[in-house]
Amino acid sequence: MSLLNDMAPWLILGFLIAGILHVFFPHGKIKRILGKNSARSVLNATLLGIPLPLCSCGVIPTGISFYRNGASKGSAVSFMISTPQTGVDSIMVTYSLLGLPFALLRPIIALITGFFGGLFTNVFNKKDGGFTAVENQQKTNENNSLKNPVYRILNYAFVEFLQDIVKWLITGLLIAALFAVLIPDDFFANYIKSDFLGMIIILAASIPVYVCATSSVPIAAVLMLKGISPGAALVFLMAGPATNAATITVIGKTLGKKTLITYLAALIIGALAFGLLLDNIIPRDLILKGIITEHGSHQHGILPNWLKAGSGIIMTILFINIYVQKYLRRRKNNMKARENRLDKNLKMKQIKIIIKGMTCSHCKMNVEKNIGEISGINSVNADVEKEEVIITGDNIDLGKVKFAVESIGYTYEERIN
Repeated sequence: MSLLNDMAPWLILGFLIAGILHVFFPHGKIKRILGKNSARSVLNATLLGIPLPLCSCGVIPTGISFYRNGASKGSAVSFMISTPQTGVDSIMVTYSLLGLPFALLRPIIALITGFFGGLFTNVFNKKDGGFTAVENQQKTNENNSLKNPVYRILNYAFVEFLQDIVKWLITGLLIAALFAVLIPDDFFANYIKSDFLGMIIILAASIPVYVCATSSVPIAAVLMLKGISPGAALVFLMAGPATNAATITVIGKTLGKKTLITYLAALIIGALAFGLLLDNIIPRDLILKGIITEHGSHQHGILPNWLKAGSGIIMTILFINIYVQKYLRRRKNNMKARENRLDKNLKMKQIKIIIKGMTCSHCKMNVEKNIGEISGINSVNADVEKEEVIITGDNIDLGKVKFAVESIGYTYEERIN
């Protein structure tokens, strides 16, 4: 529960930003600034992410929202790499605890790793056409433009968008909690025999465990005072905030395995490369002089406990609400299907087909809208989890249905009944 409390404020902030972007940031503008598979789009995303005070958990919904609103995968990845490594708040804390060299290095390294991570992502995803479902969803939003914008922000952030990634987010949280229990607090200090070995151990332990950019600074300071090399501490400052099990799980499921590989490769190679450079170029004494030694207590964050606890309760309620809504929706659909079967006077034909490639509520809306526009079809109900679509109508032309499905990027496989 303590892990959820630590992550919850930043998750809520990230979801809110995703909601604001969805409602107020025009799709065309995101597409124009971040949508191209170009170095300029990647650089724009990296520069946008560096000053934002978002950790890896908070950057998940924001980065994926960028992608679903028109950004390229490379731009989304560069944003998700650069943002959690730094931020205005963490830079100030870094300067106060670790000195000027570290305060200057963190944003520079975030810029370089984010930029090249985004470039490589675009190279390995040249055939990716982007998130196809967003176009029609944008039209839906335009039709609902008269609704209260605050309601639209909250509904998208904590209902529509959250339901798409809640399963993978909870899975990642549970994995991160497991690692937090298994890995002792004094792990880094007790098992490091050499500088490079220290980097490898810290890298392996930091990737799945959650720690925010700001709270990682006092931990790094204490580790260096206990003998860890500055390069190993830098690896921790990069890998700790930029990755955790929740981030890895969600990126792999929403952006694909190839994107996840380039994301992790950019961080791992960048962390080790810059760690080695720091240890071999900048004198260790110069780095250690910048560290404040008066660590009377070991801080793990700058947010008050009441805020973290309250945020944890809110996120728990939101998680429960998503699954309650899914249950009620499934129950309603089952009841409706049962009523249709029992209604002897129902003359319309009902067909169930399989469609591969649906992953979220946007996909559901996109499939339902395009099939529903075919003449002779009365209703369409898509189930993302089962990959099934139930079509009701007087005269259903499966050839037209197949064409409509494949024209928007999904796979029409077979007719069930």
